[in-house]
Amino acid sequence: MSEHRLPPLNALRAFDAVVRMGSMAQAAAHLSVTPGAVSQQIRLLEDHVGGPLFDRDGRALTLTEAGRLGAPRVRAAFEELERAVANMRPSSRRHRLTISVAPSFAGKWLAPRLYRFQEAHPEVEVWISADSTRVDLNEGGVDLAIRYAPEGEALAGAVKLLREEVLPVCSPELLKAGPLRQPQDLAGHTLLHDASPESEVDGADWATWLRSRRVKGVSVRGGPRFNQSALVIDAAVAGRGIALAKRTLAEGDLRSGRLVSLFPDGAAPVRSAYFVLRPLAQAKEESGTAFLTWLQQEARNAAARLDEL
Repeated sequence: MSEHRLPPLNALRAFDAVVRMGSMAQAAAHLSVTPGAVSQQIRLLEDHVGGPLFDRDGRALTLTEAGRLGAPRVRAAFEELERAVANMRPSSRRHRLTISVAPSFAGKWLAPRLYRFQEAHPEVEVWISADSTRVDLNEGGVDLAIRYAPEGEALAGAVKLLREEVLPVCSPELLKAGPLRQPQDLAGHTLLHDASPESEVDGADWATWLRSRRVKGVSVRGGPRFNQSALVIDAAVAGRGIALAKRTLAEGDLRSGRLVSLFPDGAAPVRSAYFVLRPLAQAKEESGTAFLTWLQQEARNAAARLDEL
């Protein structure tokens, strides 16, 4: 077989689904096929590339190095195909929907799920405006906004989407390098700090977390600081230290095995949650309503699965 020949599209789609869903069974449900069919397609793809793409430990699946290298490119390829098909449709059949959202939530939570909305609503062209600057919804140009704010803050017309909590996480490789059985073991490790503006109002910092556990002797002065929550998580994935990560944003990396959570009781609630806001002028717009309904269902699914991590 020529090494330049592409594998069957169904094999690539099965691989992409398993990576995103986290298991063969959930990928099968998403694709409306049996788990055996998904497993067969994965084996076909592994035969084609000449090696395993997943490490299998019972029911747990983690990507091999080859799988980690290929997964983002396969996802990008499918997204490009979806955009190509959307562009083939007459412009009169497409409706642009602009979503204002902070970069970390856009990259870690919204973007990996967006393909499901696009599959269900190919007539809607979604534009993600990922910016930390909050726009005035009454000025027009934005159909929906996702905001992270204290739950007690008055947000007129806001729909609560997801609660949040923080927990210590690190890469599997870092966990193997030294014992991390209890919070006191954090001493001597590099702590990664989330210095995003929302963390200041949340109390979602290492000092607060250590005080809540009555841990002494662990310095919070050192370690790099990042102004975006996603950057803290990415640094932890790269093995640069231990992060106190927002669980909602770290979900994908935890589920894929790129990160592991530390300590059985490590999670701590924060004072903020994610809310959806709509301009009054857009309240009856069909594509905006469809997107909000989809967001709420995705949030319910995500909340139900968080306890598995």
